[in-house]
Amino acid sequence: MDNRKNGTHRGEDALTRRVIGLAMKVHRTLGCGFLESIYVSALEIELRNNGIFYQREKRFHVFYEGVEIGYFDADLVVENRLVTEVKAVEALAVAHSVQLVNYLAAGKLELGLLLNFGAKSLEFKTKTRLYLQPSEAPDLQS
Repeated sequence: MDNRKNGTHRGEDALTRRVIGLAMKVHRTLGCGFLESIYVSALEIELRNNGIFYQREKRFHVFYEGVEIGYFDADLVVENRLVTEVKAVEALAVAHSVQLVNYLAAGKLELGLLLNFGAKSLEFKTKTRLYLQPSEAPDLQS
């Protein structure tokens, strides 16, 4: 059975909310002012303590016309479907959102979460990018 509603998975929405809640706990505990790596490590502890599978610095390869041209390491990939990028800046910029969308495209994943621990209150943005399997893509050759 397909769980999709309006282009997103209900389970992924719940997962995103859960990760945001854990990030809020980390921010309340640590406050702002640390390096990104400190927040990622604290969030790792929360994910582990809550039984949520994640991978830190998961590597994704980037291809151009079938040739690998580089790679990027996502801060966290949660449950193999939520790319989570952590920032510790005064305010999120458009470039941070663009970076996350590019990570979704390169990783062929649909759901992204941008967390900023550098502000007085936790900032977060979610991004989605519909990824169609080749068999699902519309035929544009007409």
